[in-house]
Amino acid sequence: MSDELKDRIAVISGASAGIGRAVAMDLAERGARVVLNARREDRLRELRDEIGENDAEIVAGDAGDAKVVDEMLDAARERFGREADLVVVNAGRGLAGSVFTSDASEWEDLIRTNLLGAALLMRAAARRMVEAGPKTEDGDAWLRSPRDIVVLGSNVGRHISPFSSMYGGTKFALHSLAEAMRREIGPRGVRVSLIEPGVVKSEFQSVAGYDPKSFGEFMERIGPVLEPADVARLIGFVVSQPAHIHINDAVIRAVRQEYP
Repeated sequence: MSDELKDRIAVISGASAGIGRAVAMDLAERGARVVLNARREDRLRELRDEIGENDAEIVAGDAGDAKVVDEMLDAARERFGREADLVVVNAGRGLAGSVFTSDASEWEDLIRTNLLGAALLMRAAARRMVEAGPKTEDGDAWLRSPRDIVVLGSNVGRHISPFSSMYGGTKFALHSLAEAMRREIGPRGVRVSLIEPGVVKSEFQSVAGYDPKSFGEFMERIGPVLEPADVARLIGFVVSQPAHIHINDAVIRAVRQEYP
């Protein structure tokens, strides 16, 4: 365990599996105290036990619910004594298919989870960080207090694929929101970073409904593909920079993934 994040308090949505779980583990290994959110409370309890109860709190619930968003941010203050200064907006879901082919009955939940829920957490985190943190106009105190909102996008939000365009469309919109928020609150000392992974090996593909045979062949062709820990290391690097340095966005892919 290192101590590069020993004074940071992090909130991670969608922390029960995949990238979210890996991010929680990585940030805790770097010394941060963490609040873990996901719908599956049993998974969160297991993760808290692995990290250690002194350094982790859990808030089970739907990250698309404004009440749950407030609860996870409140938990950071109540358990660890102050507002979170590192929020990872990770909760999301996939959907196989395009506007033409995807299951339209899934669209509303996809947009609610990937876009509206993410926006709620981004706004709530930003408001608290701006209010609680040192002001850039009040000297150099803000340089000793990095504050980060990390948003999990996707490379198909930047390079739209016709085979997952509904999912990609939500991430394209999230890309826009993250950049707009960066321009709004970056001057106030809060960093907003967009992370756009390529194909990552996790339960995401099966939950999204991708065909296991064809997608498995695709992953084999471009593999080895990313693991959740690869993305977590990148996020750990981004938030460990000195407060005056901001890595605005980053795309991470397997070497052989030429598209998307």
